[in-house]
Amino acid sequence: MDFLQPILRMGETVNRHKGLDIDWAALSFDAILTAELARSYKPAPAVYQLAVDYLGYRPHEILMVACHKYDLKVARAFGMRTAFVARPLELGSGATPDTTAETWFDLYLDSFVALADALGA
Repeated sequence: MDFLQPILRMGETVNRHKGLDIDWAALSFDAILTAELARSYKPAPAVYQLAVDYLGYRPHEILMVACHKYDLKVARAFGMRTAFVARPLELGSGATPDTTAETWFDLYLDSFVALADALGA
């Protein structure tokens, strides 16, 4: 999957002011982008535009990973690729979040380990 080449290319400056440890859990990130940096909240288009502006990629070159379909719907409409990671226990054992696959997902996975495998990490 060539479109899944290194996705994050922003320096650590923005993340360091948030006190984030970029090498948390032995996972290396070039950047962690949050809606707060856009001074907005998903699903506002400004949040998705932030990724385009900071990363310097076109929307179709960016993979949005989420466990909420509404995040991915907006990202897809914005032109981004989508990866859904099912988290059936996200809301506790008594809840039943919608984790069914959709035909418009580029990737549908049952764990972040499976996502890493799909990305060739």
